[in-house]
Amino acid sequence: MESEALKAYKQQEEKRMEINLRHLENGVLFTDLRTAYIEESVKIGAGTRIGPCVTLRGNTAIGENCIIGQNSRIEDCFIEDGVEIQSSVLLDSSVGKDTKIGPFAYLRPGSRVGKGCKVGDFVEMKNSSFGDGSKASHLTYIGDADVGSGVNLGCGVVFVNYDGTNKYRSTVGDDAFIGCNSNLVSPVTVGAGAYIGAGSTVTEDVEADALYIARSRGVTKQGWVSRKGILKKKEKK
Repeated sequence: MESEALKAYKQQEEKRMEINLRHLENGVLFTDLRTAYIEESVKIGAGTRIGPCVTLRGNTAIGENCIIGQNSRIEDCFIEDGVEIQSSVLLDSSVGKDTKIGPFAYLRPGSRVGKGCKVGDFVEMKNSSFGDGSKASHLTYIGDADVGSGVNLGCGVVFVNYDGTNKYRSTVGDDAFIGCNSNLVSPVTVGAGAYIGAGSTVTEDVEADALYIARSRGVTKQGWVSRKGILKKKEKK
């Protein structure tokens, strides 16, 4: 005799397959129909492909001809046409047409990504806007920021938005370039077309079209390694 838990599970699985089959009939493509977890409230456009182990929940709407790659979780998001999302988590956010997300990106609530953008691997965004054509390809944190269009954020860029008590907001103008391993200590404004040298910590506003460098000058000490002997293995007796 079946337990109540088993009966409930079977009913749940029947409902899940009913939802998936409905989307299939409406032109949605599935890599594996059995491993997609889609709530009743979700809307998906024709031509969109759903990978294995994808979870779509809440008030989510996905446009046409998108790719939702395996192991992605999307909740309460609006995704426009032609978007590709690979192995990422998106919560209460919006993504513009033809944008690529992931793999392993994390869009936290309040993220608004424009059209034709790139939000790459291990990029986290929270309560921020990201203009059309802007790119953050890898290993970047964008928190409480308004980033313009055509901006490039290099690897390891961090918006330092929290001082231990309060959160602060920063702005980056259109077509700015933020070099790798730079810290923007909020609140700061980087003007349109400005260039932040790699490794800089930005603690003041930067004018448009300006180069900003904030790092110590490199020093070479010749022969230091040999004198110290720190790279030599101890001789065996």
